[in-house]
Amino acid sequence: MIDLNLPLWCGLISGALSAVAFLPYTYATLKGRCRPQRASWLIWMVLGSISLFSQWVEGAQASLWFAAVQVMGAGLVAILSIRHGAGSFVSRQDSAILTLAGAGLVTYFLTDTAAYALAITIAISALGGVATVIKAFNAPDSEAISAWIAGTVASFFAILAVIPPVPLLLAYPVYMLGMNGAVVIAILWGRNRRNRSGLPGGIAW
Repeated sequence: MIDLNLPLWCGLISGALSAVAFLPYTYATLKGRCRPQRASWLIWMVLGSISLFSQWVEGAQASLWFAAVQVMGAGLVAILSIRHGAGSFVSRQDSAILTLAGAGLVTYFLTDTAAYALAITIAISALGGVATVIKAFNAPDSEAISAWIAGTVASFFAILAVIPPVPLLLAYPVYMLGMNGAVVIAILWGRNRRNRSGLPGGIAW
């Protein structure tokens, strides 16, 4: 009888979908159709690395594929956002987010506890996510919706990869599911608002 190893396959699928999600986003960014929020992606790159390490320390296995691809993808988008992104690293809103991110890193090094680090990074990363959700609503065509949809599905498979369902290991993929889903909803809501107001706009897929 064939051992399907469901957690492993779900982890691989989540990693593959995460990689696929970054393809249209990267392409749209290079073409100028998508403008990633600079502060958000910088935060996700740094804090995603801490989350990856924290999950590894806490015993995550199959779900690490998802976290690892997220870190690499976020790093790529963060680099591209320097030239093709939106927002400033020194604006009041972005500076506040980056300052909180720095405080989280200091707390992580002081506590040297993976569980605390994961909780802190998710909380701070959510602040970066708020900036992107707001931008997606106000400028829905500045985001590639297909990338966020793929990210939502990838997050779902990453959750299925956590067997047995340990709350600490589920925290990161559950958060990513909520964040990706929130951006998708913000884009669709923003487009609906724009269409009802009769304003023109081009769709970034």
